[in-house]
Amino acid sequence: MEKPSESKAPVSRAVESAFTKVWGDESVVALIALKVETAEADTVAGEVSKFGEVEDVFLVTGDTDIFLKVRFPHYEELKEFVLHRLPAVRGIRETKTLLVVTAYKEAGETRHA
Repeated sequence: MEKPSESKAPVSRAVESAFTKVWGDESVVALIALKVETAEADTVAGEVSKFGEVEDVFLVTGDTDIFLKVRFPHYEELKEFVLHRLPAVRGIRETKTLLVVTAYKEAGETRHA
């Protein structure tokens, strides 16, 4: 997801409503891909590591520079993080948020779907 502009909502109301219905009061895990200014990669990784909801931070190769794994008690908190807290980190050019639907293996443990 690109940085939201003032004039255009980053997520349609229909999509937001669907997310809320699916996740509602359940915890939500997401993977967030960051594109950053190359010279700022280490600084950005250090800054996003300070957020308590960020479980993992990876500097990677390819089209994405940094991947985050985040966990929130509710979808609304993820939304607030992506729209307000994350954009405050200097050096981030673009984000893309992927919601985890099912974790088959996490933290080395196999999960039963």
